[in-house]
Amino acid sequence: MGLKALAGEEVLTKIEENLGGTTVEADDIDVVIKSEAVPQVMRFLKESPEFAFDYLTAVSGVDYSEYFEIVYHLTSISKKHTLVVKTRCYTRENPELPSVTPLWQGADFHEREIYDLLGIRFKGHPNLKRIVLWEGFEGHPLRKDYL
Repeated sequence: MGLKALAGEEVLTKIEENLGGTTVEADDIDVVIKSEAVPQVMRFLKESPEFAFDYLTAVSGVDYSEYFEIVYHLTSISKKHTLVVKTRCYTRENPELPSVTPLWQGADFHEREIYDLLGIRFKGHPNLKRIVLWEGFEGHPLRKDYL
């Protein structure tokens, strides 16, 4: 039996009922949350019996020039459903987001790769250092403004 993708709109409603003012928007594919609310929302999604997202499948970063977007792919093994959660960082100079490594240790290498290639710092990460490029490498090559 396959996994069911949850609709972002439905999840947004549940998040707002429990953690009002933490979401930005949603559609049938994903939910976008405020960057400062990442720890609370992700903890709710992991620990809520209704969602039980016990597995972080992937974390990726995208540079849209106007903002960076971080995309989290969550899976509940017991509930057999998935969800895409996004958050945005609107500053290009010293962008920072809360780390989700306290909730899912598997975020460790994902966050390090995003830091290395896009320059987004993850506050609270236990070992935030380059993972692909060498220490001392100048810049972050997946940024659109990288020359």
